[in-house]
Amino acid sequence: MSYTPEQLAALERALATGEQRVTFGDRTVEYRSIDDLIAAIGVVRRGLEAQAIAAGTVKRRPRRVVVNTDKAT
Repeated sequence: MSYTPEQLAALERALATGEQRVTFGDRTVEYRSIDDLIAAIGVVRRGLEAQAIAAGTVKRRPRRVVVNTDKAT
């Protein structure tokens, strides 16, 4: 699915104002909760990032590996 920066901006505006209803052009979506809205923002951000990587406009972010160790007792 392709996303637009305008869709992301509309979702972020809704989150900032506490709205749960977002309109994209002629479509309106009502989210059940703010958590659902936050999840939708994450999906759109990842989608936009994937589109940019596929288009070659940005490089893939390097993976970050965190290693935790504990001294044996």
